[in-house]
Amino acid sequence: MPTTRRTVLSAAIGTVAGAGVLTAAPAGARPAARPPRNPLVDNRFWTSYGDWRRGTADGVRALPGPRPALLIGRPAGRTEYTDPHTGRTTAWEYATWTSPVHRTRTAATEIIASWNASTPPGTWLQAELSGDYADGGRTPWFVMGRWASGDGDIRRASLDGQGDGRASVWTDTLAVDDPAGGTRLVAYRLRLTLHRRPGTRLTPVVRRAGAMASDIPDRFTVPATVPSLLGPGRELTVPRYSQNVHIGRYPEYDNGGEAWCSPTSSQMIVEYWGHRPSAADLAWVDPGYSDPQVCHAARATYDHQYEGCGNWAFNAAYAATHPGMNAVVTRLGSLTDAERLVRAGIPLITSQSFREEELTGAGYGTAGHLMTVTGFTPGGDVIAGDPAAPGNEAVRRVYRRREWENIWLRTKRYAADGRTVSGTGGVCYLYWPEEATALQRRALKSLGIR
Repeated sequence: MPTTRRTVLSAAIGTVAGAGVLTAAPAGARPAARPPRNPLVDNRFWTSYGDWRRGTADGVRALPGPRPALLIGRPAGRTEYTDPHTGRTTAWEYATWTSPVHRTRTAATEIIASWNASTPPGTWLQAELSGDYADGGRTPWFVMGRWASGDGDIRRASLDGQGDGRASVWTDTLAVDDPAGGTRLVAYRLRLTLHRRPGTRLTPVVRRAGAMASDIPDRFTVPATVPSLLGPGRELTVPRYSQNVHIGRYPEYDNGGEAWCSPTSSQMIVEYWGHRPSAADLAWVDPGYSDPQVCHAARATYDHQYEGCGNWAFNAAYAATHPGMNAVVTRLGSLTDAERLVRAGIPLITSQSFREEELTGAGYGTAGHLMTVTGFTPGGDVIAGDPAAPGNEAVRRVYRRREWENIWLRTKRYAADGRTVSGTGGVCYLYWPEEATALQRRALKSLGIR
């Protein structure tokens, strides 16, 4: 992993629309929501019928209904794609949707895209971002992922080596190269290209797409928060899975379970919401293996370019392949935000890095690790589902509040050898159902997520 990367990856639809701008949503739309509590983070996700209609369409159509979506209408054309991970060249029909320009509330140093879609066999999608600099310049279109839920048509992958001399893509993150020099991104566009096999009526179905933009200041420590004043802590009943029971299994997916913290955490939360892979999904897994759904999650999140299962956007996309699920990658500003989510019944997945002595009771240090946050004690300490446990029975951990919030929210830290290395600055995955409660929707809205 490049040491210049500032955020740490886990180690581990209506009438067919032709080209042009889709007509705007009718008058009477809801007024703008109150700005979320964290001014350093801007979330914008397109998900409503009006959202899809406001974008620029070339061969896509917007589908109204209870859960609006974007899909291929009349393809814009054909293209050939040579998959660098298989060597196969295949012809595809394609259609594109480009978002309106989104001007961020904060001038950003990083932008992380995420999307929710289904891609039946014979289909896939590509997500791209282009940002506007504060001085009026503009980035080229950067590929943020070539994605399918399966791996039979293309190999799911990020794209290395993208940059314009001012910003670069590090797997799942578009990052300014020199934040200290003042370079900032103040707006962006998202482009989705939907692909299908020529001559078919197949289509990807996109239900949510957008990005989180942020400008988290470089910091080795963060201000301490006090436990919520809303009453005693709450613990959610979340399944507990250890990545370590899978060590040695399917080493073609990032060396097996040793590095599966991200998909293991994702699987815990997916199952909390009542979803499990089908018997057909698991048919490829050795029947002698315990918890085969964790193996399935690892394969379904594996990034063939990064050669790991820790691509943040790919984990969110995996979670959202389950019926009725939403998922985003974002940043939170404090453990108070996390408490608000847990009290509403929404667990979260956080990314952090630390030396062993920085997190009492962990028993290990890590350059990047994902865990679930499933609750808080009455005193405000964090109840975590830590997949680095030796077995499922030891996954539940209680970590000291002050230690946890610092290793999660900081952007700089000292490695064991004294070097200054990066921290994640509060990155987390949030997964929740379409049929969320009013309390859950309010908690998400407070973070700028709808």
